[in-house]
Amino acid sequence: MMKVLSKSATLAGLIALFLALPAHGSINKSIKIGAGETSDGESSVNGSITIGEGATVTGDVTTVNGTIRIEQGAIIGDAETVNGGLRVAENVKSQNLSTVNGSIRVAGQVSVDGEISAVNGRIVVGGGSKVVNDVGNVNGEIELSGSEIGGDLSTVNGDIDLADGAVIKGDLIVEKPGGWNKSNREPRIVIGPGSRVEGTIRLEREVELFISESAEVGGVEGVMSMDDAVRFSGKRP
Repeated sequence: MMKVLSKSATLAGLIALFLALPAHGSINKSIKIGAGETSDGESSVNGSITIGEGATVTGDVTTVNGTIRIEQGAIIGDAETVNGGLRVAENVKSQNLSTVNGSIRVAGQVSVDGEISAVNGRIVVGGGSKVVNDVGNVNGEIELSGSEIGGDLSTVNGDIDLADGAVIKGDLIVEKPGGWNKSNREPRIVIGPGSRVEGTIRLEREVELFISESAEVGGVEGVMSMDDAVRFSGKRP
């Protein structure tokens, strides 16, 4: 699967990174890069970071406790936070987007030349956006609306909703929970009208599986089969 579980171990590494970069590091203070400005990277320990419209960040944007906001048309490297969300506006170009505790909301026409990952948090990817690699979390809904994922889409306990012709070029994976993350709730997986899973739907646990009659999937395997899916003809099951 994704490397989402390892994300919870990044806190010490991020703090070490900030301490090693005093020229760009900030403690207990928020950072804003203005519209059209250029930076080679920004980091904070307790503060939010905002990248203005059309700004260019040639390096990474990282914070421990705070939200990262990337405004329309900006270009950045990786964006990482430990406790906080990521908000990415239209027409942004980025590398990896990740958080441990927080949601990730990606608007339309965004290009992510990497992966999107969270441990505890919702992931939303809007219409026309493309992610080159994987998208996944452990806990939290994943919603794709007319977007394209070049790798796998994975979760452990989260619901998944593919709408408006969303495309997954890899597999859709629901992993079996274990240890501290064990949950008896069955995730709800909806493959909406016109959506496509070019790989297989791999289920390591039972789920509520709904597949539109106009959707395309490469099969269902694991603890369930295509016979267990509920087919529907409307916009929603």
